[in-house]
Amino acid sequence: MFANDSLQFYGEVMTESGPTITPTPHQLRALTHPVRLRMLGLLRVDGPATATSLATRLGLNSGATSYHLRQLAQHGFVVDDAERGNGRERWWRAAHTSTRTDTGLGESDEEVADTLDAYLQTVVTIYTEWMQRAIEERPLLPQAWRDASTFSDWGPRLSPASAQALLDRIDEVIRDFPDDDAEDAEKYVLMVSGFVRPGRVGVEGEDAS
Repeated sequence: MFANDSLQFYGEVMTESGPTITPTPHQLRALTHPVRLRMLGLLRVDGPATATSLATRLGLNSGATSYHLRQLAQHGFVVDDAERGNGRERWWRAAHTSTRTDTGLGESDEEVADTLDAYLQTVVTIYTEWMQRAIEERPLLPQAWRDASTFSDWGPRLSPASAQALLDRIDEVIRDFPDDDAEDAEKYVLMVSGFVRPGRVGVEGEDAS
């Protein structure tokens, strides 16, 4: 099963249509560092940038930023932006608009499973930061945008098969929803999380309640 969970900003649902990457376990390991995932998300959402400009936005020194960019490049997530490079400054752009992870990667390899879990932990950490920023900035938004925002959860009773069908339907709706060209249109973030209620299912699939 594949899932959208990388940021186009961190994740994929926020990006324009374009190429998607499904990382190998080796590639995925490079994204378990939160700075790299933040960096990749910024390049995907806001476009090409230099190490200096990314360092300023992320509160890092340019040396550390350059190192993480080289790691992302080595694993195929970013590439040189030849149209902007001028010999003095190196510009980088995202190689893909989104990441899709194969959630079955670690079924037969514990180390790979640990890598996938570490990556997802990083994704959730960054999503949490975004939600916190969104709620902090909410009082500054026009009322129309406050009304068009939500922090909601639902609790239907589902089997794994029906849960997957629900996620597939949500994914289809989001992907088919057209971009809005209105003057007041902005980049809009949709985060979809779906999981069995914690404490209900044990490690071996037994009901733990």
